[in-house]
Amino acid sequence: MTIPGNLLTTAMAVMPHRDVDRAMETALSLDIPFWPQLPHVSYNEDMYVQASEHFPGIIVDQENRKLGFSSEKFAREVEEFLSHFDDLDYFDISEDYSVVYHRFLQLDLANRAAIRGQLEGPVSFGFNVMDEHNRPIIFDDSIRPLMLEFMARRVNVQLKRLKRLNSNAFMFVDEPGLQFVFSAMSGYDDVSAKRDMESFFSLIERPRGVHLCGNPDWDFLLKLDIDVLSLDVYTNGEVFVSYADSIRRFLERGGVLIWGIVPTNFEPFEREELTSLETRLKNLWRDLAGKGIDRDFLVSRSLLSPATCCLVNPDGEVTVERAFRLVKTLSHKLRQEYGLT
Repeated sequence: MTIPGNLLTTAMAVMPHRDVDRAMETALSLDIPFWPQLPHVSYNEDMYVQASEHFPGIIVDQENRKLGFSSEKFAREVEEFLSHFDDLDYFDISEDYSVVYHRFLQLDLANRAAIRGQLEGPVSFGFNVMDEHNRPIIFDDSIRPLMLEFMARRVNVQLKRLKRLNSNAFMFVDEPGLQFVFSAMSGYDDVSAKRDMESFFSLIERPRGVHLCGNPDWDFLLKLDIDVLSLDVYTNGEVFVSYADSIRRFLERGGVLIWGIVPTNFEPFEREELTSLETRLKNLWRDLAGKGIDRDFLVSRSLLSPATCCLVNPDGEVTVERAFRLVKTLSHKLRQEYGLT
């Protein structure tokens, strides 16, 4: 297993910081660091814009901070795009789209337990990017297969570069859009999503996983061929642990869960403290133990993190940084209690 467990800490990548150095310092303070995504520094640092680089037909409206798609532009650009299909470097994130990523690649991270990268996932990207008819490109059968392969190549080249820094590197694909798959109004159902996500992950090197903050059909996610699942258990924990059978199978085949337990939004964070969050988390684990999942086995395959990203707090990065410190404190307390090294 290259993804460690034992309640080490990591976090989601989207951060509210405007100071790159401060964001990097905060990300590096956790056991498993990552390169931050900083949309307040530049629109190019937005997770959807970063994922769009070099995809034919994309229109980045910097002034209005909006991402769009033109079928006519796609037709003009697709031949040039395909000519680069065997050039993996073409699919990586350039310095124009993330100064932070390239600074991260210069660090000495070999002695960390692991490191992590991320990219927006194809389902969320396809839902978010609209064509000239205001229709999500995920509905376009002529675009979607190319988008899946494009995103897989982007994940693979990033993972390859991160593994040069640390052999235990792994990747998230951020998929907030997956929760909409199970809405009757989405127009893109779970059967289509299962087919596309299975195809997508078959193209991606391991270790690979999914992060989302919403509340989808957890059976769907736990049955995907992924190595790690990151979720907001502060909000969705009670629902999640009701899927005990699927959780058990996921863990038994080698999966790792990242328990997002510390809220980063100002109001819920102010309502909580170390003891209340510890109790909330232990109650979830107690419920799973009651359904036959051994606690020691569970924590050996678990990481801790803040619950979500947050860009909208009135205090900017202050509460987010407090959440990072609190998740480290919680990890240290539980690791001591359970005798983990």
